[in-house]
This record gives sequence, C-alpha cells and structure tokens, in this order.
Amino acid sequence: MTTVAFHTLGCKVNHYETEGIWRMFMEKGYERVDFEHDSDVYVINTCTVTNSGDKKSRQVIRRAIRKNPEAIVCVTGCYAQTSPGEIMEIPGVDVVVGTQDRKNIFDYIEEHKKTRLPVNGVSNIMKNRVFEEMDVPEFTDRTRASLKIQEGCNNFCTFCIIPWSRGLLRSRDPENVVQQAQKLVDAGYKEIVLTGIHTAGYGEDMKDYNFAMLLRDLEEKVDGLKRIRISSIEASQITEEVIEVLNQSKKIVRHLHIPLQAGSDPVLARMRRKYSTAFYKEKIERIREALPNLAITSDVIVGFPGETEEEFQETYDFIKEIGYAELHVFPFSRRTGTPAARMDNQVDDEVKEERVHRLIELSNQLAKEYASQYENEVLEVIPEETILNKDQPDLLVGYTDNYMKVQFEGTKDMVGKLVRVKINKSGYPYNEGQFVRVMENATHAFIKQ
Repeated sequence: MTTVAFHTLGCKVNHYETEGIWRMFMEKGYERVDFEHDSDVYVINTCTVTNSGDKKSRQVIRRAIRKNPEAIVCVTGCYAQTSPGEIMEIPGVDVVVGTQDRKNIFDYIEEHKKTRLPVNGVSNIMKNRVFEEMDVPEFTDRTRASLKIQEGCNNFCTFCIIPWSRGLLRSRDPENVVQQAQKLVDAGYKEIVLTGIHTAGYGEDMKDYNFAMLLRDLEEKVDGLKRIRISSIEASQITEEVIEVLNQSKKIVRHLHIPLQAGSDPVLARMRRKYSTAFYKEKIERIREALPNLAITSDVIVGFPGETEEEFQETYDFIKEIGYAELHVFPFSRRTGTPAARMDNQVDDEVKEERVHRLIELSNQLAKEYASQYENEVLEVIPEETILNKDQPDLLVGYTDNYMKVQFEGTKDMVGKLVRVKINKSGYPYNEGQFVRVMENATHAFIKQ
C-alpha cells in the first residue's frame, strides 16, 4: 500500500485543510503514516504569515527530502502560493500546489512520475472567486471539530501578507456548511469551531445571505450539535443582527475572539485597520449588554513601526479598560512584501521584547481576574485529553464554553463528552475542577445567566 505523511505549519485553517487533503489521499487508497516515518509521499502544508514561517517551512521540506530521497515531496499552503519559485529551487521538491486546486495534486504526482521533473501547479489566487470545497467529516486527533466556512480576505492591513496567499473573500455554500456540520455531529463531535481566514466576513460576497443567517441555520438545522464556537470576529462584523442571534442562541458559546491589534488610534491608522478605539469599545459594550458573562479574547501586535512609548501606553490602558479574558500578544514581525516592512521608524527588538513582556503580564492578570468570577461555579466542559500522572487517577483537560481551561480527575471515556465540572480553584492557564456528572442528554451547551 502506498503511504503518505503530512506536516502542517501555521493556523487552524491549515490544519483543517490538511485533513481535507488527507481525505482525498484516503479515497485514492493511501495509508497515512507519521511524518517521522519513511513514506512514499510527503505533503508539507506551509505557512507564510511571517518570514520565520517561510524559514520553518523550508526546514521541514528539507527534512522530508533527507528522510526518503526517493519519496515524492509535495508542498502546499500559503508559502507555496506566494513563493512557488523559491520552493521549486529546493532540490528534491517534486510538486508545488498553492492554496487552491488541491484536488489536482494527484494529476501533478502522476505527471511527475512520468517526466521526473518538478511540477508547479500554482496559479493566480487573485483571480479566484470560488470557495474550494473540501469534505472533512472527521478529524484524526481532535475532540473539537473545525469547520471552514470561508476563504480569503479583502482588508489588506499593512502588516499582513494573507490576501496575497489566500486571495479575496469567498464564502462556502450555506447548504454545504450545514451538511458538513451534520456529518461532524454524526461522527461524535459535540462542539464545532467555525473557522476561516476572515471567518465572520462570511456572506459579504453573497446577495441575500449573511453570517447571522448561517449561525441561525446551524442552530436550527443540525441535529445533536451542542456547541458552536466562532474562531474570530472583527468588531465591524458585530452587527445588530449578529448580536440578536448571539442573544437568542442556546448553542453559540459565551466566548468571542475579537482582534484588536492596537489600542491607539494613530497605530490603527498606520495598520490600516478599519475602526477606531471608540468604535471598538462601543461594539464591546453593546455585545456585553446582550451577553453579560461573555469571555472576550484578542490579538495584539506590539512594536508596530513608529509605535512610541505613549502609543504603547494607550494600547496598555485600553486593554485594561476592556478587560479581556486572555490576550495573544505578538511582537511586530517584518513580513517581506508588506507595506509595514518598508515603513520608517522600525522599533528595536529589545523595546519590543520589553513591551511584549508587559502585555503578557497584564494578560495573565486579566485572565486570572476573569476566571476568579467562576470559582465554586459548576460549568460545562468538553474534555479533550488525559494527562497521565503516576501518583493520581487520570487528569482530564478541556475547555468550558467560555474558554477557560480546566483540569479535573475523571475517566478516559469522558473525553469528547459534555460534562459538568465544579471550579474549585480558579487560575491561569489552568483552573482546577471537580467532576460532577456527564451531560450526554444536555439540550444545550450552557445555561444563560
């Protein structure tokens, strides 16, 4: 039997797409092996969000070539889309496919077998207006299932290469989304994470359909689904209709990831983000009125070109004012090919490091404050994994609907089920809990306060 091995770099979307590509290989009769094994075919799904993403991708490609020089090495993903020429120059690479037309990978493999020459299957992503369907009815190693609902982004922020690697925004057909969600629930998943490049931009390219309507359809039409999680939503996408759906929903969890990037208006303008801090704050206030116990997490970029101490302080104070449940803090990274990489007044690495450190400390403090509200409360958790510990019974780890990480004693058969857990001791990154009961017949994922 012919074997295939995968290595995925980068984001949730890439992980989702690797599963989609594996499905195609499976249907052709391939057997999947670990990437560290000898394999007939290696597929490397690359990331290009930073220059170091490119570098890591190249290292993994070379590792596959060294592992089995006779193997067919296929490279796909964002770095393949933006720099196919660079990848083709690596001796031993056989097939390059970008972030579209992945189904053609088998034709390219056959072509390579005949000619023994490398095949470049990358075409202009900017001309693509159609969502590439990939069926992923189950995942190899996850208790939470991702469901990709859209592709591409029209925003062109000055620090970001993604529109060039993913193309412009295109939404998946709503019927296909609902069908795929049903397949995932039928395969045993209780929670589905809606994901994409600009997830809540879903429907912006459609006439009579939008993101709020999709959320409603998933809630009403998918039998047995317990939790819907939105991987990310921009402040500008939190419309009154979306708020109304969130408010009425019994399945959408009490957690939203709303990227901020900076809490200073001049920095937001240089980033070409399409909102001001006042607009962002107003949206947060509006959504908290509708969902009082909402956990809000966010992304922040520190040390963007020209960021002064005053501007950083504005961001710091704004974050404190909003009161996030957790932050993802990134030092600004110069991505070749983006306007921000060419900007004057690049911030020194030491300054960036020190500011990142300050924001991480603030994030930890805010996360502890958020979690402390739930001490002695009973919350619903879907355990995702067991931590084996010689001295005590199995420790299970999973997330509450409002995205607190909880560890508690339980049994292996609880993994992937919905269970009630009492939070004995809040903290960060873990909260300590005590198992109460399995909620297999729960009608929805949490009780609204």
